[in-house]
Amino acid sequence: MVGPGPGRRARRENADGADHEPRHGGGRALESFSSSFAALGDLALAGGRVSASVGDLDSGADLLSVDEHLALPVGQLGAVLLLIEVSARIEDGTLRPLDELDRPGDPGDQGPGGLWPYLRRTSLPVTDAATLVGAFRDAAAIDALIGRVGLAAVRARGESLGLTKTALLDVTRSSRGPDDAPALAVGSAHELAGLMVSLARGEVVDRAVSNRVLGWLSLGADTSLVAAPFGLDPLGHRRLDHDLQIVHTTGGDPGVRSELGVLRGPHRSVAYCVIVTFDDLTLAHRLRALDALRAVGTDALEYVH
Repeated sequence: MVGPGPGRRARRENADGADHEPRHGGGRALESFSSSFAALGDLALAGGRVSASVGDLDSGADLLSVDEHLALPVGQLGAVLLLIEVSARIEDGTLRPLDELDRPGDPGDQGPGGLWPYLRRTSLPVTDAATLVGAFRDAAAIDALIGRVGLAAVRARGESLGLTKTALLDVTRSSRGPDDAPALAVGSAHELAGLMVSLARGEVVDRAVSNRVLGWLSLGADTSLVAAPFGLDPLGHRRLDHDLQIVHTTGGDPGVRSELGVLRGPHRSVAYCVIVTFDDLTLAHRLRALDALRAVGTDALEYVH
């Protein structure tokens, strides 16, 4: 089961037990994350929606909480649940690492992101596909792995981990019609940050399963969001670099940017998840969202140092 994780606090409930509507910028932050809190609050006041949770990995102290129980579209962050299911099946022997997967559909059928449609090989081993998901949130690899293990199994795995607001809903799509799921995946920052804590502690299924997933995620090449201020090489950050190490993944869809991860520094470590949705009407709208995400990264960097 996913443990309490960072940012856990009592839900705001009304008399019948339902969650209240989220408050724009509602939450709290330690003084060291006041800049993040302000930036995310400004984004919310400008019409965006925010769910954010940052916690000290070792002490569990809540460093930043902004509507952390709010479920929002998270893009490819939902693929973490898929990787957990794949890793668990490899571990129990029901899926072999070198089983071949065929690339699904035509290159234009998948959503944005990835390399596989540009490669000559139209089939890849399971572990190579998982590597592409971890490194590049590869849409074709996500769909191929879903085709092998099934969405129902991924949803069941999430439920077994105690996730109630986080789920992988669909395959990737270049466009979504009225008969499709409204998003690839949804999630709350609280649950996803807690899941990252459990992975870091080797508690998701078991240590072998957790470590395999962390290995795939450690290849994540997108350092344009929360990780932008860390100054790490996007294609080579598995080892310590200026006493920093990150394991993370990102999600992106029109009007959606998200990231979850663990940042280890010379003095402290944090687990985090930040999700923002916004009207992607102009470049200025998008840059405001990116600035808010990077503000969290700047505060996290200062905290771990």
